[in-house]
Amino acid sequence: MITKLPMPENAFLAKYEQMQGAYTDCYAADVDRCVRLEEFIEAFYTTPVFKLERLVLSVIGRGSSDRDAAQLAGARAEQFAAWTVEQRTDDQILMCDFAGRTRSWLMVVSTENDGERKTKIFFGSAVVPGKSSNPDKPSLGVAFTLMLGFHQLYSRILLAAAAGKLRR
Repeated sequence: MITKLPMPENAFLAKYEQMQGAYTDCYAADVDRCVRLEEFIEAFYTTPVFKLERLVLSVIGRGSSDRDAAQLAGARAEQFAAWTVEQRTDDQILMCDFAGRTRSWLMVVSTENDGERKTKIFFGSAVVPGKSSNPDKPSLGVAFTLMLGFHQLYSRILLAAAAGKLRR
């Protein structure tokens, strides 16, 4: 089950929550085993759902492969498709798109209770306002506002696909 949650305080994405006019979201799912960030990154970017996005990105010259996803997951690459790594630790990664307007964030939090290991996997996004004719009223623009419902549904679908892959 995918749950929309408040942003964890230590999330790299949290700094964008404070930005005037920005949009952020945070979704989570549970996996009944210990999942390392590397596994989550590779699972997320190699699901059939995300492969469709990779296909669309290839049209604009931002294509990628499963090998590219594995290199990003293993910290052997700083770029993947349309994104560049902005921040990374052992438990989370924050990526920025080539236009500097969106961020994608993945995080893992593993716990052990009575010998049972679980991991909460997180996926979130940020969209920052573009240059505006009125700097006092930053705006995400009409296009993003119209696409917000789709974005939220797509985010849940992406995380569900990654969680399913990690559970197999």
